[in-house]
Amino acid sequence: MGQRRRAPDGRDDEEFTFVSPVVKYLLFIFNFLFWIIALVMVAIGVYARIMKHAETALAFLTVDPAVMLMVVGILMFLITFCGCVGSLRENICLLQTFCVCLTIIFMLQLTAGILGFIFSDKARSKVTAMLNKAVTHYRDDLDLQNLIDFGQVEFNCCGGVTYTDWSRNIYFNCEEGNPSRESCSVPFSCCIVTKEKVINTMCGQGMQKLEYLEAGEFIHTNGCIDKLVDWIHSNLFILGGIAMGLAIPQLVGMFLSQILINQIKDQIELQKYNQKHRSDPWG
Repeated sequence: MGQRRRAPDGRDDEEFTFVSPVVKYLLFIFNFLFWIIALVMVAIGVYARIMKHAETALAFLTVDPAVMLMVVGILMFLITFCGCVGSLRENICLLQTFCVCLTIIFMLQLTAGILGFIFSDKARSKVTAMLNKAVTHYRDDLDLQNLIDFGQVEFNCCGGVTYTDWSRNIYFNCEEGNPSRESCSVPFSCCIVTKEKVINTMCGQGMQKLEYLEAGEFIHTNGCIDKLVDWIHSNLFILGGIAMGLAIPQLVGMFLSQILINQIKDQIELQKYNQKHRSDPWG
């Protein structure tokens, strides 16, 4: 009679499994956490879209942030769902789908980073155009206004390239006959704030009429583009760390899923051998 095949650890094949519970449930927990995050992202996106009635809100962006959040959340939900079910059910098809999706996303992010570095001038012009549109729609939406004010205060800047960019806005435009009280002015967020007890909230009034050096005594005259570029250059290590922080979970997911796929394949081969051995004990 043929002898029964023994597993690597000495147990019978019926008791042995190549699939590691540690890898299986670690991958499940990993996906479950990001599955919850995806649900939260979708919920926030839906809420923001419903609550935002003004269609001009953040009109300078190519894609509505709320819609982008919903799309990313839904994609993340579907991918992590494949990972969750695939790991629990030991389904190779779902696990391969999960692994391939993560690989594609990782490659797209890497390609985008390389292209952004190579074509930095074009990226700069795109950001400049985006900021110019933001300036144009400054008074159209309170959220956009707060966002621009926050950026100008944090970076000590004014406008996209220079403070006169605020003429792009109909309220701050310097053309003669502009009935706005803010004609030829800049927002208060451009002002150089001193430690005086009484803050002059009208310090930006008529600043566009002044020359660069003269205006520089009262407001920040440098544009936000240069300030943003300088900030990026001085924080490359931090930005690189953030990029790594986003990449590591993807690499971990790909690594664990590939290990589990190989273990499941080995287990299937073992089961095939056992079936053949039972049907043909002399084989």
